[in-house]
Parts: sequence; structure tokens; C-alpha cells
Amino acid sequence: MRLFQRGQRSLFGEILDWMLTPLLLLVPVSIGVTWLVAQGIANRPFDRALEYNVQTLGALVTVQDKQVQFYLPQPSRDILRADDTDRVYYQVRSAEGELLGGDSDLPLPPEDETPSDEHVWLRDERMRDDPVRVAYTWVQPPLPGSGLVLVQVAETRRKQEVLATEIIKGVLLPQFAILPLAILLIWLALVRGIKPLSELEDRIRERKIDDLSPLDETSVPVEVAPLVMSVNGLLTRLKESIAVQRRFLADAAHQLKTPLAGLRMQADLAQREGASADDLKQSLKQIGRSSIRATHTVNQLLALARAEGGGGAISRQSCDLARLTIEVVREAVPRAIERRIDLGYDGADPGTPGVMLEGNATLLKELVRNLIDNALNYTPSSIERPGVVTVRVLADPFGRVAMLQVEDSGPGIPLHERTLVFEPFYRVLGNEVDGSGLGLPIVMEIARQHQAKVELDDARPGRQPPGALFSVRFKTG
Repeated sequence: MRLFQRGQRSLFGEILDWMLTPLLLLVPVSIGVTWLVAQGIANRPFDRALEYNVQTLGALVTVQDKQVQFYLPQPSRDILRADDTDRVYYQVRSAEGELLGGDSDLPLPPEDETPSDEHVWLRDERMRDDPVRVAYTWVQPPLPGSGLVLVQVAETRRKQEVLATEIIKGVLLPQFAILPLAILLIWLALVRGIKPLSELEDRIRERKIDDLSPLDETSVPVEVAPLVMSVNGLLTRLKESIAVQRRFLADAAHQLKTPLAGLRMQADLAQREGASADDLKQSLKQIGRSSIRATHTVNQLLALARAEGGGGAISRQSCDLARLTIEVVREAVPRAIERRIDLGYDGADPGTPGVMLEGNATLLKELVRNLIDNALNYTPSSIERPGVVTVRVLADPFGRVAMLQVEDSGPGIPLHERTLVFEPFYRVLGNEVDGSGLGLPIVMEIARQHQAKVELDDARPGRQPPGALFSVRFKTG
């Protein structure tokens, strides 16, 4: 039952509904209970009077000439029936059922009731179309061998009804007067109770657009503190995300500035007076290299944005890690041949138990591609000493783990830089590799979305050059 219908849910309205609805539903219940209690209270004094009258009439049962007799003097009879509101009936019957006195049409007690002279009983009956309250008992006359004499006194219930009505009025009328006051007090209490929420709303509304500082959780009620803590956590994550985006945009602008500046410089050199055909050819060659570098940087930026934008909502399907890896290795073979690098695959075959995992095939291929590109870029090679890059997929169906490894014979990565290489735009110092510094951050982001762990070690510990071994551990179960 909703007392206040509204289009949008309201905390104030919800609480008010849940407080007022039971209160209003309890009103008829209270009336019914009060009526029953009032009936009991009204019956009690009249029941005692009936019990007294029964006992008094029972004392008038006597024995004369060995016969049970009942005699009620006229004055006593007048007193018994002297009532302007209700009518009083009485009846006295012998053990044989003979009427000794009173009203013959007064109903008898239930037949299954055992007569006893130790207790006065009460019951409700109808007498001459009127509801009556009957008090009855059995009296043992002072005559050996005689049965029990039934004595009954009945009275109509008009006085009880009047008294019960007066009791109900005395109890319920103040309740009806107090009910509007109770509703008003509940309303005021709710307004007071949710005031901290309104104050919190005002503080948030008055904030500047760039103010992401945490809210004061000590100035709100205990029940609202978890909400404020959650909002503070969201503000902290939002602040960190904005900081990362700003840093990323600044680094991206810096990385794109270099090839674009090279393009402009080479274009100016090509347009200078007196430039020879060789100079023009060299400038065009440099323009081509700069455009390739800019294109690669833009593609890597888009790949990183695509990976980060997927979050936890990437589409997943069953993927064969071995098959995806072999496809990427085949795509990279022409580039490896161009750089005179021995690129090969040494691992589990497609369909081998343990190589299937739930993931996004496009992102997984991007991960493998970036690891292979990184190995090809940083592995020196010559005719006398060709470089070697080995890709593996290892499966452990019992441990429910699949591992992707990319191993190269390059100079390796110093221990103190192994964390930094996964930061955007960071490149290992001391080399002239033309890269964007985004390949490994892309690998880390895709691995994070697949709940995988990336590890970096020396490929040949204790040997020179040590090489690099990138391992990505996936859960398959």
C-alpha cells in the first residue's frame, strides 16, 4: 500500500509510507481489540452480581417434610427484578427437572455438562429474542439422597453494551485526536532526519567543477557514511584517471611532435634552393620514415585506448591460445626475415588440452603481436650472429594454467627498469630502436582484462647477452 504515489522513488516518501501505512492499518485492529477488551471489562462487574444472586437464591433452597422446596419472598422478588434498563430472569429446578420457582422458559445448561455444586458457571443465551447472560450452579439440599438442584439467574445485556460503548469512546476518541498529531510529528521527524542528506547535496552542488577532493565523512550520520566513503573512493579513482589521461595526452603530444617536426624539417630541406637530386631523395626517405613512425605511434595509441576502453565489459568467447599465437607468428615472419632474425614457434599444438581459455580473440592477438614486435625491435642480428626469437605456448591442464612465452637473444632489460618498461612511452636507454614505448603497456592492459599475470626475466641467466623472457600466465579453469 503506497499512500503517496510518485514517478521517481523518494527516500522521504518510502520511509513515510512504511511508517504511516502500518499505523493506519493498526487503527481498525486497535478498534476491534479495544471492543473485545471493553466487553470483557463491562461484563466483569455484572457477572459478579449475577454470581452473587445465584448464590443468594441457592441459599433459599430448603427441605420441608422431606421435600425440596424453594421460596422467594415477594419483596425479594421485586428487588431482584427492579431494573429500568435490563430484565432479570431466574429459575430453580429440582434434580428431577421439576420447576420449583422462576421462569420456566429459561434455557437449561448444556446436556454434556456435569452438575457440580462447587462452582458458579456463566454462559450466553437468548431469552425471548433477547441476548442474556446466564449464571447458574447446582445446590445440594440438606436431605440425604436428594439430587442437585439447578439454580439459574439471567439478565439482558443492555447495561453491558452501554458500559462497553462508553469505555470504547473514552479510549478511542483520544486516539483519533492524537493520530493527526502523531502523523505531524512523524513528518517533522523525517524532515529532521534526512536534513543531513540535503546538506550533503548542497555541499556537493556548491563544489567547483575541478574540485575532486574527498567529502567529509565525519559530518554525516553513521548510516550515510558508507555512501560518502564510496563516493570518496569514486572521486579518488576519477582523479587518478584524469591525471593518467592528462599525462597520457601530454606524452602522446610529445611523441607525435617529434615525427611531425621531422616531416616539416625534411620538407623544408627538400624545398631549399640548390638541392640536388640525392638531397631530395634523402629528404623523401626521411619523410617516409617519419610518417611510418607517426603512423605506428597513432596505431599504438588507438590500440591502447581500445584496450583500456574495454574495461571489464569486453566480449569473451572460447579461444585457442596456441592457434592465435601461431597466426601472429606467421604474420611476423616477413618482418623477421627482413631483419635477419630467426623467429619460430615451439610449444603446444592447437587443440591441445589446456590451451583453451575465455577471452577476446582480437585483444589476445594484439597482446601476442606487441610482445613479438618488441622482441624483434630489441634483438640485434647480423649475418655472422643472427638473432633468435622463440614463441611458446605451454599448457598445464591439471593446474588450469596456460602460459605464453616470448624469448629473445637481445641485450635484456636491467632489473631496475623492468617495472618502468610497462609505463606508457618509456623506452630503455642506451639503444637506438625506433619505437613508441606503448607496446608493453598495451600488453599489460590486455593481460589485466583477462586476469593474467605478466612476468619479465632474463632468458639466459648468467650469460651475455642475457636476453629477455616475457611470460604471460592465463587461468584456463
